[in-house]
Amino acid sequence: MRLALPLLLIILLSSLPVFATDTTGADTQQPETQPLTKAAATSALQGIQGEVLFVNPAEIPGLYLVAMKMQGKVVPIYLDATGSYLFSGNVIRLKDRKNLTEAYYQQLNPVDTTTIPLEEGLTIGNPNATQQIFVFTDPHCAHCIQLHKVLKEAVKVNTDLAFHTKLVPFQSPKKLIQTIICNKSMEQLDKAFSGKDLPDPGCETDAIERNSKLARELGIRGTPTLIFPNGHISPGYRPLDKLLDQIEENRSDS
Repeated sequence: MRLALPLLLIILLSSLPVFATDTTGADTQQPETQPLTKAAATSALQGIQGEVLFVNPAEIPGLYLVAMKMQGKVVPIYLDATGSYLFSGNVIRLKDRKNLTEAYYQQLNPVDTTTIPLEEGLTIGNPNATQQIFVFTDPHCAHCIQLHKVLKEAVKVNTDLAFHTKLVPFQSPKKLIQTIICNKSMEQLDKAFSGKDLPDPGCETDAIERNSKLARELGIRGTPTLIFPNGHISPGYRPLDKLLDQIEENRSDS
């Protein structure tokens, strides 16, 4: 089960010993231009129940991105070049409002898409495509309605794509989603996204609860949300060109 990034950071900070940010001693003797090494980061973060996996220069000037494994997840944190100051929480790039911390977290903790069940969903595109994308969606969500049209366009442009829908009732009544799942009807799925009424469901199923449970476990808090072929999670609507570019950037090599 996925532990939310903010909670992991709280746990990290609560376990941080006082001496990890002590500016006396050898750390202060390092030239500011000397790169932060994995050994130096490990020393600075000693006492935390975790393992430093690697250290890279961050996009933010003067800071280093430290990937730290804790509680089965890899958490991105930031240190300065001396290892004296720790920065955690959401870092936002203002020019495009991108949450860099969340993006790094997704990159460091990809979803194993082979564990996501396909039985309840409807597939748009080629079921045998090499690039399989999961779409958590809701027929009464305005951005989902827009994205549904884009998915239909995308599989015409690229026949090596499959979009597997996972219906979750963030806004729609459960009965509407239950009807679609029971009948496994692409026609009814399209009608639902077009705002048309559907008949009552013709079966009993716990698929809605399972889809909702999976969304919670993956940290998905709204629709639409996509899981790309390489396991990276990305929420929100995007136009066709942006969607195709993101799929190409997040391809599966298997």
